[in-house]
Amino acid sequence: MSTVTELDIATQAVSDPPRVIAPERATIFADRARRFAALAEGHALGDWLQLLGRITQAQHAALQVSPVPPVADFPAVEQARQHGMPPVLCANWPRDPIWRDALRQIVTALKADPSAPVREHCAVLTAMPPEALELLADKVLRNEFHGPDSRLLPYVAAALQVYWTVLAAALGAGAIPMLDVPGVCPCCGSLPVASVVRVAPEINNLRYLHCSLCNTEWHLVRAKCAACDATGKVGLRQLEGSSLANAAAMRAEICDDCKSYLKILYQDKALGGDPVADDLATLALDILVDAAGYSRAGPNLLLMPGDV
Repeated sequence: MSTVTELDIATQAVSDPPRVIAPERATIFADRARRFAALAEGHALGDWLQLLGRITQAQHAALQVSPVPPVADFPAVEQARQHGMPPVLCANWPRDPIWRDALRQIVTALKADPSAPVREHCAVLTAMPPEALELLADKVLRNEFHGPDSRLLPYVAAALQVYWTVLAAALGAGAIPMLDVPGVCPCCGSLPVASVVRVAPEINNLRYLHCSLCNTEWHLVRAKCAACDATGKVGLRQLEGSSLANAAAMRAEICDDCKSYLKILYQDKALGGDPVADDLATLALDILVDAAGYSRAGPNLLLMPGDV
């Protein structure tokens, strides 16, 4: 009879792919900004994608100077762990005002932007009192994107992404448990923006959902709906004959059980691909599947109604 040795256990632990991947503070937004810049070249929405790249670069700068709170020491983290909940659940996390520092830095970086509407939005946000900014943050976290202030919400969302990315990176993958519900982020409870089939050692050809808020990624088997967990009626749609640089890399995974869809990025077809940037550069694919009767399963927080 064979026995399992400590070496066998160690080897298995090394070879097992990670279930959760925490964001890298040093690179997450910088890489995304570069991807926006690359996708903007020759794109019909190039000016808008370039703007998003500037916002993302401002996020990177804000993230590098953001203080790191002692997340693991927060009572809410331990309580969430005991109940199998996301440790920094965005719906009821005691939001620290430092997120507004990130917003202030992003707005400052954009106040001289070439776009006149952006300069106007920055002026409005600069003049708003903290209480009003907190109300806008609540709207973003509740996915309430409509209304007269919808144009301001991408900037608020960008700052909240910085704040929750700090929390997720400080926790690390080891402190973020997998949940029984696969369609929500195991770190902050937000919905995914897209999924990614990765190309890298240990996770090659594996699919990870990417959080729309904190940039955490978590594993989900392929051909399974991220919204309802069904497997029987899942299919793929893509743009045929498109001139977009990433048309072959980005597809929409549709589910006929719940009539939802979420995009999936194949990194073997776009090595520098980013789920947020590549999603926004393929809005034509959203239009295609929306017309076919499918509803998007997760938001892109940098895209608000009326943006384009």
